[in-house]
Amino acid sequence: MPAYQNVTPPISLFSGDVGFSFNNETFPAANTAGSQFALPSFTGVPDSGTAVRWQTIFGTAPTAVNMVLQGAMADIDAEYQTIDTTTATAGEARTVAGVQAKFVRIKFVSSTGGAGLTAKLMV
Repeated sequence: MPAYQNVTPPISLFSGDVGFSFNNETFPAANTAGSQFALPSFTGVPDSGTAVRWQTIFGTAPTAVNMVLQGAMADIDAEYQTIDTTTATAGEARTVAGVQAKFVRIKFVSSTGGAGLTAKLMV
């Protein structure tokens, strides 16, 4: 996975869409952000937030792992803030309700061992 970039506008995720931040990739270096996705908003509709489901899957389970779901109002690396965290070495699916962000991504913080990282989002 390349280092964070926002030259190309991110893909938008609409209700029911799935986006892969990491897609069966070699575990990256510590603190590597995966692909980011835009969450559309609709004019005239109150913004009560969006439910975001995110999932981690490992080809070979690590002995320790730390990954985070992050959101931002602008697609700028420094603006992303952690919304949720997982340390489940078997992988897991988590849901965060009421996310009020324009952009979301999954960030790989660290791991010990493991192979075949898949991390995806669904709104």
